[in-house]
Amino acid sequence: MKTTITFVLLFFCLNVHSQGLQGISDDDLLELIRDKEKLIILFTKSNCETCKLLEEHIESLQEDFKKEMNAVSVKVTNSHMARLYNPGKEPALVFFRHGVPLLYNGEADENEIYGFFEKNQSPAVKELNDKIFEHITQAATGATTGDWFVMFYGASCVECQRLHAVWESVGATLRGRINVARIDGNLAGVNTAKRFQVTSLPAFLFFRLGKVYKYDIPKRDVKSFVIFAEEWYKNTKGTPVPLLASPFDDVVDWSVEMIKFSIAFGLDLLAKYPWIWQIGLAGFGLVAITALIALLKAGRSKPAKSVKKEKKSK
Repeated sequence: MKTTITFVLLFFCLNVHSQGLQGISDDDLLELIRDKEKLIILFTKSNCETCKLLEEHIESLQEDFKKEMNAVSVKVTNSHMARLYNPGKEPALVFFRHGVPLLYNGEADENEIYGFFEKNQSPAVKELNDKIFEHITQAATGATTGDWFVMFYGASCVECQRLHAVWESVGATLRGRINVARIDGNLAGVNTAKRFQVTSLPAFLFFRLGKVYKYDIPKRDVKSFVIFAEEWYKNTKGTPVPLLASPFDDVVDWSVEMIKFSIAFGLDLLAKYPWIWQIGLAGFGLVAITALIALLKAGRSKPAKSVKKEKKSK
């Protein structure tokens, strides 16, 4: 009951005209993310001049955000959640669209801020899976859908979650020029991850004209990703995109994996229980002797029949 009353009061405060930017707690923030279709959050901290400047800009824009975009603007000071949306440091300005976060990465300029959010009121990053990956990207043929920058992530990967808002910003910045997508390398995109030999998450691959370029740069910020997709990929070695595996290839791969598993399992058993090989050897010998005796008996039980030729009477 107390939580409900608190949220109602918060909702009332957010919808009352005020000059200042409404400050909320982390708990209130979670409620708003779930409740609001569009929410603009300024993550700020104490004794930060840059934070104050950005806050002034958002205060000036909040009425326009509300009127033109139906977006509520709030601030959270010294939040523990800031690192979930910006691996860097405060201030961080994040625009939630139906719960999908978009990190602002431009200058502290009102026109630029408003223009960026107004243009990206819907998510920019496409979600792919094994079934549609090749059809949507045409990665192997490099045909008509253009270039693709794809993030391989995992639901249980903390670093991947921290890059969600950053990757949305990459997609928003490159919108209309380069396609930006993501795919779950552990679940819905496990076969695609295997196809491109993705062994650790997150991983970033850039597809252009039938070739794939791996992003191996330590920096994982919006600017570095964008520069790589626009120009820097030329400084890396691209490799031909591997073709989709045929059903026969899948069977062969499965068989190889099963053989590897069987050998590893057998060696592990032998390491733990050295006497097992003696039982196995004795069992094999017993089977071999039994089979040999059965063959000998079978041969003796059928003596050769004498064939008599009758002389034909003349």
